[in-house]
Order: sequence, then C-alpha cells, then structure tokens
Amino acid sequence: MIEQIENYLDTLYPNPKCELNYNKDYELLIAVVLSAQTTDKRVNKVTEILFKKYPSLKALKEANLKDIQNIIKEIGTYRKKAVFVKEIAKRLDEECGGIVPNDRKLLESFSGVGRKTCNVVLSNIYNVPAIAVDTHVSRVSKRLGLAKKDDDVSTIEKKLMKKVDKNNWSKFHHQMVLFGRYNCKAKGPDCTKCKLYDICKEENEKRKK
Repeated sequence: MIEQIENYLDTLYPNPKCELNYNKDYELLIAVVLSAQTTDKRVNKVTEILFKKYPSLKALKEANLKDIQNIIKEIGTYRKKAVFVKEIAKRLDEECGGIVPNDRKLLESFSGVGRKTCNVVLSNIYNVPAIAVDTHVSRVSKRLGLAKKDDDVSTIEKKLMKKVDKNNWSKFHHQMVLFGRYNCKAKGPDCTKCKLYDICKEENEKRKK
C-alpha cells in the first residue's frame, strides 16, 4: 500500500518544496515557529514585512516587542510568538554565531521550537532525513490507514519512518503536506479525482455504514 501511495504522490508532486518563503536559514526557523496553528500563506505575508524591517538577527533581537506583535498580529497567538522571535534571534546571534545549528538537541531548547519545527528546519537546511507531522500529515495518514485514529504525532512519525525508506522521508513529508493542503483537505476533500480513494480507510468506513 505504501508503494501505491508514494507512486501517486510522486505523480502529483514530483519536486515538493516547503511553501514558507525565506532567504536565510534563521528566517526559515522563525517562519516555521510562526506557522503553528496558522497557514503558510499568512506567515509569508507577515514575514515579508518583518524581515524587511528587521533584516538581521541583531535588528530582530533589539526590535520593540510591540512592534513585532503588530506586524504578526493576524497569525494568532502573536504575543507569545513575538517573544519567541526575539529570543530565537538573541540566542542565534549570541550563542550560535548567527547560524542555525545542525543540532537537534540544541535547536529544541529554543523558545517555540518543538520536534516538528526541528524536523522541518533540519530537513530543509541540512538535508537531514526527517518526517515532520503537522495537521495535514496527521490527517492524511489516518485517512489512508497509515496510522490509527487516536495516534498522536509522535506515534504517527514513528510509523511513517518504518513504512517509508529513509532516503525518501523528507520528500514524503513535503508531499503529504501538499496533498493534505490541496487534495485531501480537512473539509471538502477532492475524493472523486483521488486515485487513493479505494484504499482510503475513512471512505471505506463511510461506505460500510
């Protein structure tokens, strides 16, 4: 089944990429932190303003907190995220020589950085094999029977890592995100055109009822 899924995703998204806009490694880290519980589209909108006004880590760490809050206000939990932005910029500038470290343990000690964020950043910047489980990956995995309904993100990640070849982890992650974002959506999934319809656990359960 996993081969069928991977082959179909390859036809839909042969060269998947992260849809967050960034020009520097730290911009990706901050963008991923900001993307929690919001869309990449909204994040790209605010980071375009944020990184233009504060074009360096030094500028970001010294920025007025309320000013950052006003810039990112539309993405939700903006007060907390504004604090994260300043703290991340400060640590990167003062402890890491201005470079996002290729060190999972260190990265996960940063404010607002969890395993999912770390996976995305290390995968995109350093080509570290990783599967980041966000809401899209979680939903699609459960619908296709790659994970159980009650599995948490950690369990889903472990199951996918066992099913997918390690060399394809990062690509598979991006493909699952894009598939969940544009095809297998939370509301109104495009099932009629989907070539995975017959193996979709959710649809099969509906038909049984």
